[in-house]
Order: sequence, then structure tokens, then C-alpha cells
Amino acid sequence: MAINPGDNLNSVPAHIKQTLSTNYIDFTSADTKGWAQQYLPDLMEQEAEVFGPRTISGFLSQVGAEEAMTADQVVWSEQGRLHLSYKGKMTNSTTFKVQSDIDGADSDNDGISNTHTGEVRHGIRINDTIILADANGVTRCLVVNVATDDITVAPYDGSTITALNTDQTTTCLVYGSEFGKGKTYGNATAGAADTRGANEPRFKSFTNKPIIMKDYYEVSGSDASRIGWVEVSAEQGQSGYLWYLKAEADTRARFTDYIEMSMLESETGNTGGSADVEINGNGNAFGTEGLFAAIESRGNVTTGVTGVNAATDLAEFDAILAEFDKQGAIEEYMMFINRNTSLAMDDMLASMNSYGAGGTSYGVFDNDEDMALNLGFSGFRRGSYDFYKSDFRYLNDKATRGGINDAAGAQAIRGVMIPAGVSTVYDQQMGKNMKRPFLHVRFRSSGTDDRRMKTWVTGSVGAATSALDAMQLHFLTERCLITQGANNFMLMK
Repeated sequence: MAINPGDNLNSVPAHIKQTLSTNYIDFTSADTKGWAQQYLPDLMEQEAEVFGPRTISGFLSQVGAEEAMTADQVVWSEQGRLHLSYKGKMTNSTTFKVQSDIDGADSDNDGISNTHTGEVRHGIRINDTIILADANGVTRCLVVNVATDDITVAPYDGSTITALNTDQTTTCLVYGSEFGKGKTYGNATAGAADTRGANEPRFKSFTNKPIIMKDYYEVSGSDASRIGWVEVSAEQGQSGYLWYLKAEADTRARFTDYIEMSMLESETGNTGGSADVEINGNGNAFGTEGLFAAIESRGNVTTGVTGVNAATDLAEFDAILAEFDKQGAIEEYMMFINRNTSLAMDDMLASMNSYGAGGTSYGVFDNDEDMALNLGFSGFRRGSYDFYKSDFRYLNDKATRGGINDAAGAQAIRGVMIPAGVSTVYDQQMGKNMKRPFLHVRFRSSGTDDRRMKTWVTGSVGAATSALDAMQLHFLTERCLITQGANNFMLMK
């Protein structure tokens, strides 16, 4: 039986060799759904960390402590200066008018008040011996009368004090007292009523409120079961081929950084007027006082040590020491500074031919130099002060403060000097004097709920808690930063 090929059947082989698309399987076409590639890829299984260590947490753990609180706010009191010193002006040749305390605050807020009803703005009393200093020189006087803010004086040398213009400043220091024989306070006769009044300490009270911070990570039940191609790792040590583990670790690390950044950068909200910030219609955003805001409000700010000239930087650094001398007797400071400021200080210290740990006590590190170096600190001594310098990556990283500093110009924050050790304050919640670190964190906690760092899981993945076909990992904290004795801190801008 003969076979007759149909018109569409060509059984005759081609007489030439030719490469056609039909000679190959197209693995990338829509027909094959792109299920494979023609050539096996060389897949790098290890995830590349192109930005280096990305977390900034650890700052507060190095310089402070954490304590529990149960109230909506923390109230603490700081005692003012022990000695009486004021600024004012001479209104005539015998009268000094008190305008503020030596720190520039209104004398109503001075560290010492007087119980005498006519002398409530200051602690200067009749028969006090004082020094008045102005552009004309120094004059020692006896206080002969006090009328509210007006202090009548009599110079010991019998001279007449030249009245100053109202825009000139006179400084007054109480250095003692003098009384006549048989006289009681106020030069009254013996046994007469006290007209001088007694001085008593006055405390300055400060408050801060905790803020509630939240975040969460979610992965579907299906994705939680997948295996990825790339081996991942995280800052907390997690590793494996499950992408959601990596994402969860990143969320946790990011939240930890947000906690620390909030304690540094936050400010209190406006509590009145149209500037109030609403939290999704659920009340005002009170905010909280962070470290930078506290120092700018109650501490010291310097623009010195910029690296322009080592000799100039040394003079500016010594000016910082002089300011510390005016504030107290703190002898150890921790410095967290950006790269440029750190290099400027290296050059400054190198110009003295004494850079390094020579003479440094390392008291804040239990006198263990190795501990300080392992934590990234290098120490040096200047005058009677020990400093422990550390580069603060938060101020360098473009994705954190470093990027803000690039745009802020003269308002950029270059570093902070934090006193080491503890200070004594009156805790109104505890009702007694307490010794606490100058810088520490308060977190909300009680026997019912510890909100220092809460973590919990919801959803149907693992131990099912709801019908949600996913795993939700929640993070929460409620805390605030307490900056005690801010007058001993220095912000570098």
C-alpha cells in the first residue's frame, strides 16, 4: 500500500544547516511560565551587609541606668547653690537692686529663699557683708537695709559707689556678716524681735513624662512556611534561610534604636493653644524631654573645638573646663562625639605631646583601662578632669543624626559631655533624698504589667491566638529620660 504524504507534511530534509528559534526550548517565554533559566546561576547564599553594623543601641546602657515608675510623670527636685550670689544694678550710690541669681534666672527661682515677708526674692539680709563688682572695680560693703529687691549698702572703705547705667551689670556676693556688741539680728537691741529673717534651702522641681512607643512585624502563615534561597543574619545573632526571621530581627533592632533615639531627640509638646498635637484624635501628644532638649534648656552649650586650629581648640576646650568649674566638682566625664570632633580632639591632644591614657584614672570603669578600651573609650586628663572619649556612630551615620547634621549647619549636634557618677536629689515619689546617676531612664512598671520592653505574639502561626492567618509580633515600651543636674552637662554644636 502506497503512502501519499499530505500537502502539509514535508519529509524531505533541508539541504542546509540553519539555526532557528524552533531548534531550542525558550525557558524564559510565557509558554514555559519562566520556571527555569537556560544557564544555572551562580547564587551567593550569604546576604551582603553593605552598611556595616547598623544598630546604635547601647549608648544609654553605657552611661545610665533604668528604674521602674508607676505614675504618669516623674518629679524630682534639685537644690540650688549653697552660696548667695546675684546680678543686678546700682540704682544710686548706695542701693543695689537684685535682678537675677548668678545663673541668670529670676531670683524667685534662686536656690535660697528668705522667710522674712519683705525679702522674698533673695537671701540677702541686714548685716550681711557683700562684695559688689562692676566695671568700676570691686567694693566690699555692709548691708544696712533691705527693702524687697533694693539693698542699701555702706562701703567699708568709706567711698561712694558710682551709680551705673541701667544697662550695666553689677555682681553681688555674700561672703559673711558682722554684728555690733549686744545686738541681735537686724541690729535691734538684745531680746527684740528678729527683723533679719532666716534663710532656708529652696528646691527647683523638674518633671518629665513617659511616652508609649509601639511597633509590630507581620508575616502570613504561608510565607512563614517558605524557605528562601539566601542565608541571612542579623545584629542579634539570628541566622538561617527563612526571610521572615530576618525581617523580624530587623524590626526588633529598629525598635530598640527608636527607643534610644527618642530618649535623645524628643521634646515636650505644647500644652496649650492651637499648637497642640493630637494623636489621632485621642488626646494631646505630651512628648517627653530628651537629652539634647534638656541640655539646651538647663545645661551648657559650646561651639568650640572644631578642628580649625589645634592651639585654638585647646583654648576653647579649657574654656569648657572653666565652665565646669563654675557648676560643681564633677571630675569624670564621658564624651560621645562625631568623627570630625573626635579627630579635632586627637589633633588637640597630640599638640600637647600627651595624648593617651597617661594620668587617667578610669574610675568610671572600675579603674580598668582594658574595660574602657574594649567599650570603645580612650581616656585623657586635662586639669583636674578625666575624660573618656568615644565616637558616637549615631552622630555620623547618614541615615540617623549624621544626615540631619549635614542639613542643620550651625545647629548640628557634634557631641555631648555627660558627667559620670551619681547626684543626690529629692524624689517626691519616694519622699526622700536619693542618689541616682546624672542620666537614667524611668520605665512604667508594676506588679501587674512590666512595660520596660514588652513583646508578644498574636495570630494563628505557632500557638494560635486568633483566626488571623499570620503571625504578628508586637513591641511596646513606656519610658522617659531623666537628666539630673543638667548644669553639669555640655552640648557641642
